[in-house]
Amino acid sequence: MESLNGFVVFVQVAETRSFVAAGRLLGVSASAVGKGVARLEEKLGVRLFHRSTRSVTLTAEGALFLERSRRILAEIEAAELELSQASTAPRGRLRVSLPMVSSLVLPVLADFMRQYPDIELDLDFTDRMVDVIEEGFDAVVRTGEPLDSRLTARRLGAFRSHLVASPGYLARRGVPATPADLQQHTCLHYRFPNSGKLEAWTLRQIPGEPEVPIPASMVCNNIETRLCFALQGLGIAYLPEFAIREPLADGRLQPVLRDYAQRTGVFHVLWPASKHPSPKVRALVDFLCANVFPVARA
Repeated sequence: MESLNGFVVFVQVAETRSFVAAGRLLGVSASAVGKGVARLEEKLGVRLFHRSTRSVTLTAEGALFLERSRRILAEIEAAELELSQASTAPRGRLRVSLPMVSSLVLPVLADFMRQYPDIELDLDFTDRMVDVIEEGFDAVVRTGEPLDSRLTARRLGAFRSHLVASPGYLARRGVPATPADLQQHTCLHYRFPNSGKLEAWTLRQIPGEPEVPIPASMVCNNIETRLCFALQGLGIAYLPEFAIREPLADGRLQPVLRDYAQRTGVFHVLWPASKHPSPKVRALVDFLCANVFPVARA
């Protein structure tokens, strides 16, 4: 502890360039500060400051030691903060932005509420790209690769998408055998809210064949509408597997062009960059990572 105190005294003198000002900040006399610096210099065997009646300036060795000292004190402060947060139960309001894929996250968030009753969830479901910092979100869940350097990210898991239609629709309109056949079908599309562009139907190309234009028979900006219309027999939709798991299992939807559908995606949870996120944010991130895609992460 004596050595640590020496680091603290040295840094205060280096930053204030004054034994008197450093003593005032530390609550000790200028004489005590001077003696502390002298003991440290004697222990290190180097001179840390040039002293005169008018100023105190760092030597070359002192400048080097200042950089290391700041790093050491910052690590000690970080360790103290981490330990204090570890002993604090997660609590308080947690503002989270989530994509409009309720089938993916709602069951997990319900379990999270049961496990952390002192955390108050404030959930905002939207597919637009929110500004996490400016809009005051504690965390967001989004697809794609993280691009904002102000945010820390953890991968939740990956998923595939499938072209699907109801048995009734396929009985009426026929089952497409190649991507080119989609030109004769009703295709249900997604439009990105930010750009206004349609989400591409990523399909394996047949060698030598031109890219097939997919008719946009219906366009919307969420999963639920496309899923509902596909279940109602109104067309073919390109939907993520987590949204259609039950309809595929019970036969209400059937996959088509299975060998051609190649679209994949990744979900991340992101939060404002910090070496030490709050207990409530850390609890949410750990819980989502463990439970949103449990099979994929096993």
